Amino acid sequence: MHSTDWLQFALFLGLLTLITKPLGLYLMQVLDANGRTWLDPILKPFEKLTYKLLGVDPQREQGWKPYTFAMLAFSLVGVVFTYTILRLQDVLPWNPQGLPALSHHLAFNTAVSFTTNTNWQSYGGESTLSYFSQMVGLTFHNFVSAATGIAIAAALVRGIARSSVKTLGNFWVDLTRTTYYLLLPLCAVFAIFLVSQGVIQNFDAYTKAATLEGTEQVIAQGPMASQVAIKMLGTNGGGFANANAAHPFENPTPLSNFIQMLSIFAIGSGLTYYLGRMVKNQAHGWAVWAAMMMLFVGGVLVCAHFEAAGNPTHQQLGIAAADGNMEGKEVRFGIFNSSLFATITTAASCGAVNSMHDSFTAIGGLVPLFMIELGEVVIGGVGAGLYGMLVFVILAVFIAGLMVGRTPEYLGKKIQAKEVKLAMLTLLVLTASILGFTAWASVSDWGLAGLNNSGPHGFSEMLYAYSSATGNNGSAFAGLTANTPMYNTTLAFAMLIGRFLMIVPIMALAGSLAGKQASPPSAGTFPVNGATFTFLLIGTVLLIGALNFLPALALGPIVEHFLTGQG
Repeated sequence: MHSTDWLQFALFLGLLTLITKPLGLYLMQVLDANGRTWLDPILKPFEKLTYKLLGVDPQREQGWKPYTFAMLAFSLVGVVFTYTILRLQDVLPWNPQGLPALSHHLAFNTAVSFTTNTNWQSYGGESTLSYFSQMVGLTFHNFVSAATGIAIAAALVRGIARSSVKTLGNFWVDLTRTTYYLLLPLCAVFAIFLVSQGVIQNFDAYTKAATLEGTEQVIAQGPMASQVAIKMLGTNGGGFANANAAHPFENPTPLSNFIQMLSIFAIGSGLTYYLGRMVKNQAHGWAVWAAMMMLFVGGVLVCAHFEAAGNPTHQQLGIAAADGNMEGKEVRFGIFNSSLFATITTAASCGAVNSMHDSFTAIGGLVPLFMIELGEVVIGGVGAGLYGMLVFVILAVFIAGLMVGRTPEYLGKKIQAKEVKLAMLTLLVLTASILGFTAWASVSDWGLAGLNNSGPHGFSEMLYAYSSATGNNGSAFAGLTANTPMYNTTLAFAMLIGRFLMIVPIMALAGSLAGKQASPPSAGTFPVNGATFTFLLIGTVLLIGALNFLPALALGPIVEHFLTGQG
């Protein structure tokens, strides 16, 4: 890493730290049903109208079961809504290219993908979807799927903060207020900034230009800035263009690249401050934030080191030894910005990419893969990262209790068998989906037919695909032909499992914690702040991740690393 790389990394971490508290305080106002924000004079009438149209009483709270049912019902309607748009794309408006309707399996995969905040794309955006499909079918989900994740996180935090109650808030209120008061205003400002950097925002037909070779080139147009804004802030990641954030229309300048990376982490980082404020233990919120940051920094340093070192085979041949591995990377961003972006987008469950992970070195590619397999808890998706990390907090507290021979307690509440079982269930669901679908694909004709590489790298492509789908990340190694009936269908089910079969036990956990009576801390209570807790939490995350996925990683990127060293 050059001195400028270190400077940029320090600037990134510094700015992220500075915005964490203000965003956390604003989240307190947004997620409080009676909270007041400076946007109330403008947005309060729309909020009240929405409740009236939905028939929702904003003062009536829900228990964990009605809250979860409302979320599941809303998501099911969203899948059907988007599937219908994609299947009828050819007869709907705003389709100047005359693009045909999507096949049933691709429409199902895409509808599930955007509903679950995964935004996996088995298609090229600019060559497959109309403006109407992009804006109404997909951008709609970019807002509400992000708001849903934040709502679930808020419900879990309320369950931790409250004592001897049965309610966790109101899903419809959380969804509405998060969308109106948080996501829409931030995205409006961000989209204007992106336009100032050169990101396009129009409804023009695609431009055709003649190249120097005399062939015709089609240059995509469309409403990109608005979609890029929410895909980053909402950790969605679905690109308007197939090249995603590597496309000069989506990410034209180093400044746009830096701010896009910062925006991916912004809300997730603010939620850790919201956690501390809600449980009246701000040091605990910062301890969780510190654990996330230490895991993130380690991932960046490892990825950047191996990408800067380059391909060992090339070095043995004396080829570009000093330049590092520039394959699959944009020259205007370079190795460090590509490594930083790759780690951020997989740590945050975003999935946007400014380089092709398939072209990374074996260990450089292992880092984004392992970030996903840790459970997307290193900042994670908006909301999803916090509630995922809180599952690890429960397990870390349980382990600490076993070590000192006392009943584990978390912020005054006893952690018993029910809570531990629910926490473990969420992690087992993640592991079973990733490893189960990868194993099936690796021994099936349909799975092997989609590979563009053989051996361990081909296995890594399949492992990455199902890790990305189950982790609701959405990025890909880019070497897998996934637009087939079996891949589209199995990946869609992996996304559903990774989103909803994890949320249900987490909501049950929230309900269980809310019903417990909190007791004052005693001399034997394990403190959930400070360096000891932070390192215990990091160790728990890494240990569980290593135990679950090290054998699979050994068959993919690890063995590829040693084979590359042998030439």
